[in-house]
Amino acid sequence: MIKVYVPRDSSALSLGANRTAKAIQLEAQKRGIEIELVRNGSRGLFWLEPFVEVATTNGRVAFAPVQPKDVVGLFDADFLNADSSTAKAHPLYLGLTEELAWLKKQQRLTFARIGITDPVCLDDYLAHDGYKGLANALKLSPAEIVKTVTDSGLRGRGGAAFPTGIKWNTVLGAKGEQKYIVCNADEGDSGTYSDRMVMEDDPFVLIEGMTIAGIAVGANQGYIYLRSEYPHALHILNEAIAKAEAAGYLGDNICGSNHTFKLEVRRAAGAYVCGEETSLLESLEGKRGLVRFKPPLPAIEGLFGKPTVVNNVISLATIPIILDKGAQFYADYGMGRSRGTLPIQLAGNIKHGGLVELAFGATLRELLYDFGGGSFTGKPIRAVQVGGPLGAFLPESQFDTPLDYEEFSKIWAVLGHGGIVAFDDTVDMAKMARYAFEFCAIESCGKCTPCRIGSTRGVEVIDKIINGTDVEKNTKLVRDLSDTMLNGSLCALGGMTPYPVLSAMNHFAEDFKAKAPKKIIDIVAA
Repeated sequence: MIKVYVPRDSSALSLGANRTAKAIQLEAQKRGIEIELVRNGSRGLFWLEPFVEVATTNGRVAFAPVQPKDVVGLFDADFLNADSSTAKAHPLYLGLTEELAWLKKQQRLTFARIGITDPVCLDDYLAHDGYKGLANALKLSPAEIVKTVTDSGLRGRGGAAFPTGIKWNTVLGAKGEQKYIVCNADEGDSGTYSDRMVMEDDPFVLIEGMTIAGIAVGANQGYIYLRSEYPHALHILNEAIAKAEAAGYLGDNICGSNHTFKLEVRRAAGAYVCGEETSLLESLEGKRGLVRFKPPLPAIEGLFGKPTVVNNVISLATIPIILDKGAQFYADYGMGRSRGTLPIQLAGNIKHGGLVELAFGATLRELLYDFGGGSFTGKPIRAVQVGGPLGAFLPESQFDTPLDYEEFSKIWAVLGHGGIVAFDDTVDMAKMARYAFEFCAIESCGKCTPCRIGSTRGVEVIDKIINGTDVEKNTKLVRDLSDTMLNGSLCALGGMTPYPVLSAMNHFAEDFKAKAPKKIIDIVAA
């Protein structure tokens, strides 16, 4: 029986994947052809969704983007016999999926299975190296697991880039009968979706990573704090957790060992600030998401005052391959102190938006043009924002900066969660700076004055600059406000809002110059 793959990822669904899958199923029935329709994850080539694949003896062959209206023509072209000359002549024929340049040039480690397996089929996961990491972890002592993670060089992929092994070691050494593993899945940065893809397209790898973390630090309970806007991920995670429990990979006596680890999904509060780890913990405890003072660190006094590991989805989903292949295998990728790979998300005004996993060291220019294909509009890319709404805006002169935490720090920028949002030459950077202040004002938890008041005053002052009022004086005032927020805010929301504001002013100063007010006669004429 021929296998046909149609993604069930929510991005693919938004582009019609369910309708395409149904059309293929109905057309096969009409023609008396038996097929096995597999709803896999997305390969991450979102400009080509719905991305349909047909299994052949030579590998999977891709046809994309396939809409319901294309299905009859594909059957007429004998696309199920994907190696036939008629199938190859079809305009949607792309050839062997693994030979597509977009995928072939990547180094997929964390995303090794994504787009290949059925996300909620445990047997499929096991057939593709699933739970090998856990099997190895069960042979090691907790300290040996932590050392393996430390030696791999893995740093937090949520934005702060703190060494994962050091965080785990702190929790391992902390005293307490109860410890917790918390996964920060409240993915709220603009242009980011790698966490969502893991949860929807390979949920068992996150479950396995959290289980290994629990065994490593002595935690028997885990929580996935899931962004409230991710209903598909909620369904898939709960289904995968139930299957893992039934098969003995979660719960009591994991895989016949004396280890216990239980896992629950909790929906987030819908506030950007709850992506900050202490605010997240407050929310998880049922309180309003306010940022906590530090110290104490969550590793010492976290959830319900107990030692807690808080890592993001990508960090935890990378653990299984490290425990499977070894610390050195992972550390061999990357550059400097940035080891391994980073799932990069291309978005904004970009021709080929999607997920690219590469070792640290690739440049923005490579990503924007070799993978992204340039701007969607065909105009020059003027600026990119890396690292979400709190990330700096980078001009074309900095596009050759390698993706590396320290190299980005040198140019006063952050890699953050790996989201890249592109803007062509029609963008008004003064308005983008205003948006940064406005975003902070809306999302602030209100606990500290620099963030709560500074962001609101920032919007007002930027408006004066845009309107051409006392531009020089107000430009200086924006810089003073930014300095106060940068050095006086309680968390990164207020502390990093100056990154987009000041980078816009520094690199795109022409957008902040006094604008000549329109004459009344010109306004009437318009």
